[in-house]
Amino acid sequence: MWRGLPVLALAGLLLLGRAPPGRGAACEPVRIPLCKPLPWNMTKMPNHLHHSTQANAVLAMEQFEGLLGTNCSPDLLFFLCAMYAPICTIDFQHEPIKPCKSVCERARAGCEPVLVRYSHAWPDSLACDELPVYDRGVCISPEAIVTAEGAGECLSVSLDRCKCKPVKATQKTYLRNNYNYVIRAKVKEVKTKCHDVTAVVEVKEILKSSLVNIPKDTVNLHTNSGCLCPPLSANEEYIIMGYEDEERSRLLLVEGSIAEKWKERLGKKIKRWDQKLRHLGKGKGDSGHSDSAPKAGRGSSSWQARS
Repeated sequence: MWRGLPVLALAGLLLLGRAPPGRGAACEPVRIPLCKPLPWNMTKMPNHLHHSTQANAVLAMEQFEGLLGTNCSPDLLFFLCAMYAPICTIDFQHEPIKPCKSVCERARAGCEPVLVRYSHAWPDSLACDELPVYDRGVCISPEAIVTAEGAGECLSVSLDRCKCKPVKATQKTYLRNNYNYVIRAKVKEVKTKCHDVTAVVEVKEILKSSLVNIPKDTVNLHTNSGCLCPPLSANEEYIIMGYEDEERSRLLLVEGSIAEKWKERLGKKIKRWDQKLRHLGKGKGDSGHSDSAPKAGRGSSSWQARS
């Protein structure tokens, strides 16, 4: 396949193997040779293309070596590595950060003409439309990564702005998202270390929990970036709905989570919604507590997988 493109060594690109999506393990060192020079050394599998191991990702990325050799875009290598070996932080392992849509568009603008020259198009699985825009989500770009001097392995990642898409607490949202935990809590402080932000809260009431134990005490809510999304203010009391990192026994506050100022009426609504959720069969565990986790990623692309 793509035999008319010997210089680019892209034969067989449409048959790249892709493992089915699944729940990933912890962060792991980057072992993909092409990506080792980039300014992050930890990644997470499955990647954004659903390769279950770095070995599978290496085989897939080999198809792009010729295209990289044409120097069609200075953003191509960064974009490919952000997709095949996405950055992962030790303190957050729920979902790796995606590259910004603008990075994809720059890489595509420079390299698609080379592909078109040989009667081929930009791969559907690398579609730019599926990626977050800087002012509507968390994403990573080359200009956003700065290695902090004297900070060892700590990377200061300046994400392309920090704007959260608000999620309102409604029955429809609650049933759809099936949060792992719901708590009433007072925010003590918000701590920032490198590009990780942690909200320290005092738990007043536990309305729902799953596999991670939640004490009626001070607990940390971990994020996936330098953004606290949804935002929290110190000394305010909230009802917070979010997910958990089961492997590290941590509560997560990530985009899609809900944080609203505490109201007794809202607390009663949540209890009714959770009863309905259990009746629908989505909630599992003792006392109706859910042990499900948020689903990562979108459906697989139209590329045929090779076993």
